[in-house]
Amino acid sequence: MTLIQTPFGFASTAAEVAEGIDLSGRRAVVTGASSGIGVETARALASTGAEVTLAVRDVAAGERTAKDIAASIGSTAVRVAKLDLTDPASIAAFTSTWDGPLHVLVANAGVMASPEQYTEQGWEWQFATNHIGHFLLATGLHPALAAGGSARVVVVSSSGHQLSPVVFDDVNFAFRRYDPWLAYGQSKTANVLFAVEATRRWARDGITANAVMPGGIFTNLQRHTSGRGSGTVPPELMKTPEQGAATSVLVATSPLLEGIGGRYFVDCTETPTIDRRGDAPQLHGVARYALDPDGAARLWELTEALVRA
Repeated sequence: MTLIQTPFGFASTAAEVAEGIDLSGRRAVVTGASSGIGVETARALASTGAEVTLAVRDVAAGERTAKDIAASIGSTAVRVAKLDLTDPASIAAFTSTWDGPLHVLVANAGVMASPEQYTEQGWEWQFATNHIGHFLLATGLHPALAAGGSARVVVVSSSGHQLSPVVFDDVNFAFRRYDPWLAYGQSKTANVLFAVEATRRWARDGITANAVMPGGIFTNLQRHTSGRGSGTVPPELMKTPEQGAATSVLVATSPLLEGIGGRYFVDCTETPTIDRRGDAPQLHGVARYALDPDGAARLWELTEALVRA
């Protein structure tokens, strides 16, 4: 399978990627769009003429972001809606009140290396936020995505997925000693596996899903790590939020990805599959276990069982 290459790369910005793209009449949802790369993802999508909904936990922050985007690009089609990814009732409220088709869903919100914490359902916090919440959101919006025709789902993962596969027999650390980075890695692997299985299951509806690694960016995501993230990314590999949003925007809009799903992109290009850390440059490469179709199907079934329980 030939890896997808594009004219864009490490230093490209979301605005550069979106230039010349016309999404007039189309609708997009971006989760976690009140800070960091979510803001720049939403801004770039709105600049294409799309109607963009900022799905955020802090509505006041979302309203400030919507005003900023509207002022910067002159768009009046930026909406704000309440969404708490750790609360199934909040997700159900969002999906049940969505009216009409949806063409782009960017699962951008997330937490990184958070202290040990669990939802009231007993789900480990990072797995719940980064994977289960977005799973419920995407499956709840499936009818709208199917109605959109050729809809795209973008799942923001991380090279941190290389820290851990999904440990199917203990996703909630009931037996393992909790480690914030292993929990983060597991949740980011789940993001990639979701893209693989969603593409397979929803192919008949014309829906594709891909995962992206945005790069190293200093944002609120690092609030549990003293603002340093993993602390292993050298300065020359760090990006601005505008650059960090570029790969999400490319996967959401580029004609080069029409009908393409179940893949993983870094620096606006598809990255190679690897079998061990170090087989690709830092922040690049996707672990083979993250693209495994059997693992993807198993995760989908496990997640369905967890949300039914």
